Amino acid sequence: MLESFESVGSLTASPWIYWAVALSVLLDVFLPVLPSGVLVIMAATAAAAGTAAEVPDILALTLCAATASVLGDLVAYRLAWHGGSRLSRTIARSRRLTTAQERLGAALARGGGALVVLARFAPAGRSVVSFCAGAAHRRARDFLPWSALAGLSWATYSVALGYFGAQWMGASWLATGVSLGALAAAGAGATYLVRRRPAA
Repeated sequence: MLESFESVGSLTASPWIYWAVALSVLLDVFLPVLPSGVLVIMAATAAAAGTAAEVPDILALTLCAATASVLGDLVAYRLAWHGGSRLSRTIARSRRLTTAQERLGAALARGGGALVVLARFAPAGRSVVSFCAGAAHRRARDFLPWSALAGLSWATYSVALGYFGAQWMGASWLATGVSLGALAAAGAGATYLVRRRPAA
């Protein structure tokens, strides 16, 4: 078990950890099954277990994950913006996507971009929000600031879970499991709030 954390720790000792985190976070807007949150938490856990000379900077890890999140959102947003009628027809065939697009449009029109932040924590919520914002031709200035806040909030929360979980419980699979459970709980809570929000 300790050997597993040592191997993750060896990865965090090199600049490659930033690339791995950035690529995983950037791509999971297109492939929500990618375990980007798991990677961020494990990197932060390994960072907490090592010495100052062996680990990446926690602030740099947070900014790396947040920046990759915003870039991924922007790419998805622009692709959907230029997707034209084909993407619109795809959304129209899905009741869930149509509803999500309507909710997002209403929220952004009211300046209520908190929906974008909540969706970042919900499973696949980031993908739905980014694509729907682009497909509906929502203004970038209405969407991207909230995307940035969402990415920074998610990255800060994920890194804090891994780092402080290891500080309190040690670099063990238990600490990682508890941190992942807290991330999943945040996702479940965000999903519940997103679904309730339109009624308000």
